[in-house]
Amino acid sequence: MNPVLRKLQASLIQQPLFLNQAVSLCRATLLMEHLTWGTAAITTRQYKSMPTHGIGKWKHFLPKEVAKKKKDKHQMKQIVAATNTAYGTLNVKVSGYDMTVVEHYSQYIHNLCNRFGIKVSESYALPTKSTEVMLMPEQGTKMYVDAVLKTHERIVQLSSLNASLSPVFIDILLKNQPEGVQLSVKEHTEADYHARFKARPELEGLMAQMNQKDM
Repeated sequence: MNPVLRKLQASLIQQPLFLNQAVSLCRATLLMEHLTWGTAAITTRQYKSMPTHGIGKWKHFLPKEVAKKKKDKHQMKQIVAATNTAYGTLNVKVSGYDMTVVEHYSQYIHNLCNRFGIKVSESYALPTKSTEVMLMPEQGTKMYVDAVLKTHERIVQLSSLNASLSPVFIDILLKNQPEGVQLSVKEHTEADYHARFKARPELEGLMAQMNQKDM
């Protein structure tokens, strides 16, 4: 066979192989570019200027809080008058030098009222009173402070206590009265209401001066 024909036949046989290799090479290149672009899209943010639309925020899930109203000045409650079968507004006063014992005893009285169905209108603490114990030495006339005693007071205010239940109620309180704690029960008055607030003579003096200037 002619050598020219042989070369032409060999080139025609090898041409499809070269085409197949070129196609496969192009496919591999496109696949690598696609994988590279996919990893770049995962690791980097394509649109940095795009808003997040509240992603990661949680405050909008909470219910909206209602605006708190300014507390009005504390006013005295109406004193309940006594009837033929029930007392009016009574103050059960607990006082002592140990604040922990006084507080626990007042809580006991409050829980006892809840068990007996006695209405408790208020439960509060009175300002602490300080008492100085003075001693005079054997030689000399100058006295000095030996100790300062602090008296703690708690009030449990009852409303419409049944007259038939009151002897049993008072008897239970006296039997469970701790040592060193004083107990008293009296009718509530307007003076008792003002006694629960601590006096501020300096402020009262300034207010009096302001009122005189205005006049």
